[in-house]
Amino acid sequence: MNKTICVFCGSKDGDNLNTIAKAADLGRALAEEGFSIVFGGGRFGLMGSVARAAIESNGRVIGIIPTGLTSREPVQLELTELFVVDDIIERKRLMIDKSDAFLILPGGLGTLDELFEVWTGRQIKAHNKPIIIGNWDGYYNKLLSFLQQADHQGFLSGDHLDGITILNSVEDIVDTLKASLMNTNTR
Repeated sequence: MNKTICVFCGSKDGDNLNTIAKAADLGRALAEEGFSIVFGGGRFGLMGSVARAAIESNGRVIGIIPTGLTSREPVQLELTELFVVDDIIERKRLMIDKSDAFLILPGGLGTLDELFEVWTGRQIKAHNKPIIIGNWDGYYNKLLSFLQQADHQGFLSGDHLDGITILNSVEDIVDTLKASLMNTNTR
């Protein structure tokens, strides 16, 4: 398909072994479907699991990491390409530019920052790229509930929640990416 999926997710594994396994399954599935992956470049956490599995499946994997994080998050080995940038803002910009769609998996503050960056970008029409949240084991339920509350209280425009797709399985994520990116030019 020759499309690139940006995967935003934790640089830590978290405590849910099911989530770690699903991250690896997703990396394999994306590679097997011919998708390239762009991610934060780190070797650890869910991001490392996604990248390693894709690499092991002969996938194209692009890492983008700020210089300041290379000592805290060792770089994933055997990447197709690696970009070492000055800061986190440059990292996000490059990740956004190189991607045709965004996939958000469980993660911490950095992942939430990246989610809201691309979500706001879509809302203000800076891009029209698909955004999928992998809501594995209900990880994002409380965040989504809060956003529905913000919408009901008039702080969102009513259509903000329409800009994302929320899915729970690796298969649904891959199928949705294939369907939404078929014959589209998102960059």
